[in-house]
Amino acid sequence: MKWYQQKERAAGEKRLMLTWYLYKIFGKKFVQVIACFISFFAFVFSRQLQSYTKKNLSVIYEYTGNMKAKPTFFNCCRQVLNYALSLVDKMEAFSGKYNTDKIIFDKPEDKQLLIEDIKKGKGVFFICSHVGNIEILRSFIENPKNTVNPHVNIFLSEEQCRIFNGFLRKIQKISDTTTYAVENITPDTGAVVKENLENGDIVFMAGDRISSSGTASTFKTKFLNKSVDFPVGTFKFAQLMETQIYFICAAKNERDTHRVYVKKFVPQAQKKAAELNRLHSEYVDFLTEMTALYPQQFYHFYDIFG
Repeated sequence: MKWYQQKERAAGEKRLMLTWYLYKIFGKKFVQVIACFISFFAFVFSRQLQSYTKKNLSVIYEYTGNMKAKPTFFNCCRQVLNYALSLVDKMEAFSGKYNTDKIIFDKPEDKQLLIEDIKKGKGVFFICSHVGNIEILRSFIENPKNTVNPHVNIFLSEEQCRIFNGFLRKIQKISDTTTYAVENITPDTGAVVKENLENGDIVFMAGDRISSSGTASTFKTKFLNKSVDFPVGTFKFAQLMETQIYFICAAKNERDTHRVYVKKFVPQAQKKAAELNRLHSEYVDFLTEMTALYPQQFYHFYDIFG
């Protein structure tokens, strides 16, 4: 079963809003405790969730030997728990309450390069993934102390995450954001986003999940020694934008901090097809590295490895 064939597991809109009110009244730790209980029972009573989590961790463990990826009951349950806690972090980031001092770049020079590129006003295209919690980067990018507070364009799966995405839009305090449904990208969308990038905007688009509306537009490649489908569309779209491209990941660490990893894609003077293939390859290498470092933050709860 592919990810787009699954029904959204988010709580109903009313329950999400109740969670938000509890967060405002009792604080983050209280909501995290609730998330722990919910995720535990969701894992225990879902054979499908147990099966996919165990299989995916098995593949990662076989490739990396990382003990955190060993498919034990504890590690599988912990992965689901981490995902539930990441949703609380998303809520905090969208509400403008996440402390940017808790965002640490793995390499200070990467942070400086990224800030300089954003401040150039030429636009930056981020190809992200479902490892870690990329929404935390909103707090960093939209903080005037770090950057020039550019307009943010985000591509989301409207069909699969409609309830939770709608909830985040309701609570977000930073309004300088435009969202697009990945299922409905048209030539007009490309023209608008390209113009936005030329005006100094930034774009976030995931490169590790194929779209339900474009399952034929994929490329197969080796990922963790398995043959996996990746979306061609994300990489073609990024290439067509003719702007700076970064691979990026924000992973949760101890003491409620997030470590950010970035890699800038450096174009070469070669044909577009060859450049596109190199873009695919470097992204998959980056994703492999992030997965090996953070196997319990590999948030693909479906049969990604076929």
